[in-house]
Amino acid sequence: MAKDEKDAAAEEAPKKSKKMLIIIVAVALVVLVGGGAGAFFMLRGDSAEAEEEAPVKGIVTALENTLTLNLADGHYLKLGFAIQQTEEGGEEEVDINEALNIAIETYTGLEVAELSTEKGRDAVKAEFLEKLKKAYTTEEGVEQVMDVYFTSFVTQ
Repeated sequence: MAKDEKDAAAEEAPKKSKKMLIIIVAVALVVLVGGGAGAFFMLRGDSAEAEEEAPVKGIVTALENTLTLNLADGHYLKLGFAIQQTEEGGEEEVDINEALNIAIETYTGLEVAELSTEKGRDAVKAEFLEKLKKAYTTEEGVEQVMDVYFTSFVTQ
């Protein structure tokens, strides 16, 4: 009988270790899935907060006439644009004169090759928009400009 007891003990040992392995794997999966889900919800933020932070479109202030600017090597840029204001900035049109000055400073002297590709135009437009946002932010921190739209963009 001693031999039978040893055989029975030997058969039970692998069953227990397989059972223990399955339990450890199950617990590890639960921890990993729970941690991943927690990280996902913590890192994505609150969608309501994200919607509140995005500015709401207000009125559009358009340049009445196009602007002709000198580019490098005797070339010209005929530029027309409109400013998309934020709702928070109010219902009054912003004074466009400062935007004209910023446009002249930003575009004068650029190479035609720089403005002939979409990537080049987008890069200069982003710079122009950042300057506009900075210029049209009130002392209280209210941004009055959220975007700029080109109504005319012709190089010669």
